Amino acid sequence: MSDVVSRLDVLKTYKLYVGGKFPRSESGRVYEVTDAKGEWLANAPLGTRKDARDAVVAARAAVKGWAGTTAYNRGQVLYRVAEMLQGRRAQFAAEVALSEGVGPKKAAALVDAAIDRWVWYAGWTDKVAQIAGGANPVAGPYFNLSTPEPTGVVGIVAPQAGYGHSLLGLVSVIAPAIATGNTVVVAAAADAPLPALSLGEVLATSDVPGGVVNVLSGRTADIAPTLASHQDVNALDLTGAIADDGPGAAGALETLAADTLKRVIRPELDPFAQDWTNAPGTDRLLSFLETKTVWHPMGI
Repeated sequence: MSDVVSRLDVLKTYKLYVGGKFPRSESGRVYEVTDAKGEWLANAPLGTRKDARDAVVAARAAVKGWAGTTAYNRGQVLYRVAEMLQGRRAQFAAEVALSEGVGPKKAAALVDAAIDRWVWYAGWTDKVAQIAGGANPVAGPYFNLSTPEPTGVVGIVAPQAGYGHSLLGLVSVIAPAIATGNTVVVAAAADAPLPALSLGEVLATSDVPGGVVNVLSGRTADIAPTLASHQDVNALDLTGAIADDGPGAAGALETLAADTLKRVIRPELDPFAQDWTNAPGTDRLLSFLETKTVWHPMGI
């Protein structure tokens, strides 16, 4: 008899990440995710409009607690995400390599860059007020102080193309939004959702409160319009939307967002040309902040 015992591989069941939990799509449907060569990798949950609405409810419920957390503490939480992602570096490198069709070394470099990006934004949480706020000179015996506050719930169409989009691009749009106290609902890259869905598992063990980040997979055309038209979503990041007027594309989503006066980040004209390894600036940190100005009389 052979000493080798045959066994079946335990295939991973990917799930959505909503409200700190891991539900299947409410429809129970999945879709096939393939690698760059068209080979089957996994089944991902096919998110629906109902899933998007549930995610918005979870994000709204988390706004008060997360926005009320001290900036220093938010930085600690984001740094913890980097720690946990570092511990699963090999898994994410394998998923990125299969999702984007890059070699092991390039995939590992992209994961390292994603870890570094969490650290970079963690360092900004208690400093952004210094560049977005300040004391204003006024003609009178008053202090006039402007301070930044989070916008609220941000709907994000994650990068769908470009070098490093599946994880590094995803982190590059999530981290600045939550660093400043917003909560987010993310439509992951439809053709490469596995790193995004696995990131939900990292977030769940990283002290990020449930509902602060919600990750949906599926067809962008099914999820994005719900986020754009939802009255409880305050802003939209359309980085991953197609820059035309087709269903689920940027033009149509902006039209839907106009009804509720959402703040919108428009996509690049050529998303495939975007290199997410480029150093980030502060633009995304400042994009979803409101300014509160307070007048206070000077003491005698």
